[in-house]
Amino acid sequence: MMLEIDKKWIIWGLCALLAACAAPLKPPVTVTPPPPQAAVPPPVVSPAIAPPVQPFAVSKWEMLPDWQTMNLTPSWPAFLQSCRMLKAKPGWQAACTRGEQLGADDSSVLRAFYEEWFTPYQVFNPDGSEQGMITGYYEPLLKGSRSRTSRFRYPLYAAPDDLLQIDMGEAYPQLKDLRLRGRLQGKRVVPYYSRAEIDAGAGSLKGRELFWVEDAVELFFLQVQGSGRIELPDGKLVKIGYAEQNGYPYVSIGKKLVEAGELKLEEASMQGIKAWAGQHPDKLGALLAKNPSYVFFRELPDGLTAPLGALGVPLTNEYSLAVDARTIPLGAPVFLATTHPNDNTPLNRLMLAQDTGGAIKGAVRADFFWGFGNQAAMQAGKMKQQGRMWVLFPKGSEPVLN
Repeated sequence: MMLEIDKKWIIWGLCALLAACAAPLKPPVTVTPPPPQAAVPPPVVSPAIAPPVQPFAVSKWEMLPDWQTMNLTPSWPAFLQSCRMLKAKPGWQAACTRGEQLGADDSSVLRAFYEEWFTPYQVFNPDGSEQGMITGYYEPLLKGSRSRTSRFRYPLYAAPDDLLQIDMGEAYPQLKDLRLRGRLQGKRVVPYYSRAEIDAGAGSLKGRELFWVEDAVELFFLQVQGSGRIELPDGKLVKIGYAEQNGYPYVSIGKKLVEAGELKLEEASMQGIKAWAGQHPDKLGALLAKNPSYVFFRELPDGLTAPLGALGVPLTNEYSLAVDARTIPLGAPVFLATTHPNDNTPLNRLMLAQDTGGAIKGAVRADFFWGFGNQAAMQAGKMKQQGRMWVLFPKGSEPVLN
């Protein structure tokens, strides 16, 4: 079916309908001129316009904390995973081909490789600042079943058939980075159902249940993490991964609890939110509905060693990073300078940008993948640190700076 849509309204219509593509415009700033004196007209005052800030600035290896002394061998498997997807690209082919010829048991050899084949660029926010938020994520384990029971009551859905992916990038380049999702209502494209509507039974999701799980809060955090494992009643573990999303922006329920005075800022970790949910089961549904974003899943092959990131390769525990791909190219090595969760101990590490996330928005913004298990969950849940980032670009493929 082809819809006849007046092109001059298409950007406005889709942006208004599909999850607030742009923030509301601020009212214009009015500059009041001084009272006129005699016949001399008041001067025209033009507001100063700050020049745009580049997201990258060329750096030097000695600017990367601990670069000359750190052990680079643990990150090497993640680098080779990235090369599986990047080596066919012209800018990466030579570096990846050379990297595949190296052993991974000598950190000095790897350091010389990076310095020969890459150039470090520091990442900056649009306001020129170099610090950003570094959070953590992990692969959770949920208990569940393939059928609904009195114990397993909360559905984990596959992507629905009526969910539309709307790609306006070719016709309107300014929209290429927007996640536009919707559904047809007659001849109109309207937003897809929100979390509250899906939980209330809206949409064509009946029959799309992959699994049923026992805990609504654990299901919510599974959607936040984007992948996980389901333990079935017979003890079998099944891997699941991100399939689609309903198009709404992510909203932090931890922040909502802080704003409502339910939690202090330092208590708004994953563990703190779960504890609050256990104490206020009657308020849980209303809290979860404040995040309209909803994630759909797919079952993954048994042979995978780890969850698949957005790059399409298995993630590496403590060496894969989720980034905003509008700034950081997926697959690239990223040097991260931050601190350990709830600690001032430096955490300086070469990682690989291999994933994305609905809450990961901004240039200096990243999510540290801690892996699977209780320890990974603990580290990820409490990680909310400030950090700096450098991207290593292959020589000859550096970003063009104005």
